[in-house]
Amino acid sequence: MPSGEERPSGRKSGLFPPALFACTLFLSAVLLFAVQPMIAKAVLPRLGGAPAVWTTCALFFQAALLLGYAGAHAAATWLGFRSQIVAYFGVLIAAAWLLPIDLAFHGSWAPDPESDPTGTLLVWLARTAGLPFVAVAATAPLLQRWFSITGHSSARDPYFLYAASNTGSLAALIAYPLWIERDLPLGRQSTAWTGLFLLLPLLAAACASATAMLTPALAKPAPSSATTRPRTAAVLEWIVLSAIPSSLMLGVTAYLTTDLAALPLLWVVPLGLYLVSFILVFGRFAESAVRGANRLLPWLVMFQAPVMVAGFVQPWLIPLHLATFFSAAVVCHGELARRRPEASRLTGYYLAISFGGVLGGLFNALAAPTIFDRLAEYPIAIVAACLILGLEKHKSLREAFRTTEVVAPIVVGVLAAALFANLANLAETGFGVLATMVVAGLSTLVAVTHRRRPVRFALTVGALLAASGLAAGVNGRVLERSRNFFGVLTVTEDPAKRVRRLFHGSTLHGQQSLDPLERLEPSTYFHRTGPVGALFFAFDARPGSDRSRVGVTGLGVGTLASYARAGQRWTFFEIDPAVVRVASDPALFTFLRDCRAGVPNLVVGDARLALAREADNGFNLLILDAFSSDSIPVHLLTREALALYRRKLAPGGLIAVNLSNRYLDLSPVVARLAADAKLSCRVRFDPRTRSEGEKTGARGSIWAVLAAHGEELGPLDRDPRWFIPKVVPGDSVWTDDHSDLLSHLWLRRARTAL
Repeated sequence: MPSGEERPSGRKSGLFPPALFACTLFLSAVLLFAVQPMIAKAVLPRLGGAPAVWTTCALFFQAALLLGYAGAHAAATWLGFRSQIVAYFGVLIAAAWLLPIDLAFHGSWAPDPESDPTGTLLVWLARTAGLPFVAVAATAPLLQRWFSITGHSSARDPYFLYAASNTGSLAALIAYPLWIERDLPLGRQSTAWTGLFLLLPLLAAACASATAMLTPALAKPAPSSATTRPRTAAVLEWIVLSAIPSSLMLGVTAYLTTDLAALPLLWVVPLGLYLVSFILVFGRFAESAVRGANRLLPWLVMFQAPVMVAGFVQPWLIPLHLATFFSAAVVCHGELARRRPEASRLTGYYLAISFGGVLGGLFNALAAPTIFDRLAEYPIAIVAACLILGLEKHKSLREAFRTTEVVAPIVVGVLAAALFANLANLAETGFGVLATMVVAGLSTLVAVTHRRRPVRFALTVGALLAASGLAAGVNGRVLERSRNFFGVLTVTEDPAKRVRRLFHGSTLHGQQSLDPLERLEPSTYFHRTGPVGALFFAFDARPGSDRSRVGVTGLGVGTLASYARAGQRWTFFEIDPAVVRVASDPALFTFLRDCRAGVPNLVVGDARLALAREADNGFNLLILDAFSSDSIPVHLLTREALALYRRKLAPGGLIAVNLSNRYLDLSPVVARLAADAKLSCRVRFDPRTRSEGEKTGARGSIWAVLAAHGEELGPLDRDPRWFIPKVVPGDSVWTDDHSDLLSHLWLRRARTAL
């Protein structure tokens, strides 16, 4: 044993129930995984609701978990039992002084709008929740180590407690979106978490007392044990086998939230599946679960690879992504469990697992955005998981790679790259047809023989996914692609339709015609025959009203500037500097340069934080068009946000909100806000069929307009297409402290084609 403790005799094993340890570990796991979505949700408004907020927070929590595991490993290795108790409870007491966790930002923390906020966010997280999280993280490995020396009949293989701990983690993740987020404001969440934290030392003290009572020899130092240290290669394998599913979890989360919304449900589902994989591989049915995952993963990848090559992001494909991720996690964690060491090396084993998790997080949160201009880390992790399938037949990763057959992957990769890039119009020639047949035939052969040649299968899948990045795509030729904290921006040009478009992920954020006669004509969600055209007709036609100041949150390509009139002053608020750069480049888009009111004022930063610095009563029209993923950020639809808009609005001014979304029905949210503020509200659904969009460039949209009095809405108040939205009974008004996106998910296809 690392610290030289003597194991008590087996005759005492019947006196010691493991239930106390299991309950304590369950509580510590609940604390660990309830705090993560809680803090991420609190910080989300400060960064515009960007999906990368969760990736960065996950990296921090993985690093804090590593620090906790390192502390537990050091204590178990170098300290006697009594010294371990003193060190552990000392950290718990110090952490308790920092509670409750400040989720109201009383320190007025805000990121620099001109720089990448990753570092600033990590520092804030460390100051706010670092020590409490580290203290809780140290609990699981340390208490499992204590249990392993009690002499209980299960003490020689205490890894079943790891499954109990992950069950607590899973319970917290399930409870958060379904109960905690919906029923408890953030302030009460922090208070409840503090109460549970203060219960942890009591249960841990009971575990320590029981261990000391049953094993009195632990109170004294003992000679060092001669237990064999694990080989360096074995430790590296533990790290690799934990890093791959960690990266894959963050990759699939980013993939889903980029095209849906950054909401806790889409954070916790992949994380929950990640934990279930641990529960399975360390549980009673581990062998069956791992065997099934090894057989299932290649077939799932065979279906998912073409989907990713084609760029499909439809919501009905979400189960495929989650199933592939879960199978891959079980495969990797199954190998990890199979290679676990004896109980005396338990803390070092957990330390290696945690280190691998941090490496996966570092790759996704810091390295990938710098190296890649798209979400390449997700397919890379899928390929890496497929490579692990080869370990079932080999003793080590090195041996698996020695047997790799690279001929088929190279042929498939080269031919597929040439076809996707359409070099010298290859796809239209006879050789192109032959190359397509070769790629299809080799890919089919590799897929069918995946059980005998898993490494060749993985590399062939990787070659296809890599080659697909050269394809022009359905939206035309890629002119520019960039990536930062706020996501992936792609500018495309479609020569056939003569339009240039800007995409965030797969969501269209604006387009402009290349026809000089149509260049300044608004399209997509802002076309003149839709809600925005009606809004500006009503705004410009109001007699005797000041119409000089217009503010817009969210820039896109600057399409709304086409509605500007001479003499007006327009201000756009945009959180993403990359969007500002693209929209301001006349070589890409010219809406801002050609604005009839002069080049608008561009303010970089979160809409609410930037608006707060503007003069009160300064705008006659405020348009909320800021989008993160496919949805307006939650913090722009709260009671406090609406109060801010009203302060910045001149008497008689209007507030317009773009509620367009493929998956969320937000009109009841605005209805409740308007009722709470005693404002008049009208909503218009603008359906557009796919064929209409192809012909005119118009896209379906949903818009709401709010005013202090109905008559200030002008023609909109009398237009039957603009209806008064209904307040859903039981819905509460959203606040900065409480919101609930889950209740507003479309359960079926929306009535409009958006």
